[in-house]
Amino acid sequence: MVGRSASAAEQGRAIAAGRLDPVDQIEAYLEAVAAIPDVYARLTPERARAEAMAARGRARAGVLRGPLDGVALSWKDLFDSAGTATEAGSQLLAGRVPATDAAVLAQATLAGTVCLGKTHMTELAFSGLGVNPMTATPPNAIDPKLAPGGSSSGAAVSVALGLAAAAVGSDTGGSVRIPSAWNDLVGLKTTHGRVSTKGVVPLCAKFDTIGPLARTVEDCALVLAAIEGGKAPDLRESTLAGTRLLVLEGLPLDGARAEPVQGFEAAVDRLARAGAQIERRSLPMIAPAMDLSGVLFAPEAYGLWKDVIEAAPDKMYPVILERFRTGAGVLAADYVAAWAALDQYRAQYLAAVAGYDAVLVPTAPILPPDAARLLSDPAYFAAENLLALRNTRIGNIFGLCVLTLPTGLPMTGISLMAAPGAEERLLRLGQAAEAALD
Repeated sequence: MVGRSASAAEQGRAIAAGRLDPVDQIEAYLEAVAAIPDVYARLTPERARAEAMAARGRARAGVLRGPLDGVALSWKDLFDSAGTATEAGSQLLAGRVPATDAAVLAQATLAGTVCLGKTHMTELAFSGLGVNPMTATPPNAIDPKLAPGGSSSGAAVSVALGLAAAAVGSDTGGSVRIPSAWNDLVGLKTTHGRVSTKGVVPLCAKFDTIGPLARTVEDCALVLAAIEGGKAPDLRESTLAGTRLLVLEGLPLDGARAEPVQGFEAAVDRLARAGAQIERRSLPMIAPAMDLSGVLFAPEAYGLWKDVIEAAPDKMYPVILERFRTGAGVLAADYVAAWAALDQYRAQYLAAVAGYDAVLVPTAPILPPDAARLLSDPAYFAAENLLALRNTRIGNIFGLCVLTLPTGLPMTGISLMAAPGAEERLLRLGQAAEAALD
């Protein structure tokens, strides 16, 4: 029996071999989702059943469209879905029903995947904690009292609790990687511009990226191929032998709490035992580039959403509202100058790490905080949110592709950061790292 918690790849292979009926599996998922509230904003049962029936027919005829044909995916509620509300976790967008699918959802449907529904998320995707009092807060899959991570909160929880085979989320400052780490999943932040954002509710268009959250590196590779309309890289015979990995010291470890560092260091040790050459050093351009964050993210986010927000600010959680509004006071000249400086820092970073296969950091320097305290203490929310996103934002600031893996210590992750456009090599490296960490 191939259960709901089997990897997406395992389910795809079982469908192809005739050992799993996609229709039966969809019914199992729909039944399970009904028993666990606050993960899905809304299901798409009619669509899911129709797509599963079509996949069943293709499987019986031996004409499957790909390795995930018939496999159920969840979709973060900022991907447009034809005829089904897409509200991005915000009351500001309540009742917004798009006429067409987002490009990535349309492409994944062509690959045969089944759209199970839309998952809850942080309000307009502007927080890494995953709590949302305006709609719903999904339960952390490891400890329901803790924050699930965001902004792709329901996406991660849907996979971790066996309510989808894999999920598709977005990542602007860590929104795929934080919930993946806090729910013991694998998550891939893709290079900016690689995956289409057409039909995706934006936060910061210059940083928004699309990526999978899944149980395995193989699943991430297959989901990426499905949403791109491409072919997944061959992950067989991947190895850490002869690879050079840089542990980025300095900022990523400053103020980090004991458990995330413990999990990270234990993972680094296992990678070394598997044949990787580990080096450690700080890089001088990291801190000044990260200092530009406040001049780059909030102004773009507020610029995109100002008119909608200020027409009904009472519909927003005050902490998120204030975070958007911090972008109002940034001068256009400072914004332009920040981008010019960042371009230089990016070039310096890529030159400095050119000899390494990946750069390693703890995915999050903290464990998931208590969800109730976050909602009762705005200052605590703001401080924990900034710290939660600090390490992941390095990947966004420098335009990298990044893979987070579970370390083996619950709710902690290790991130492998690679050059822009290097997803295929990163996934092969991640496959070898996953084997070493297991």
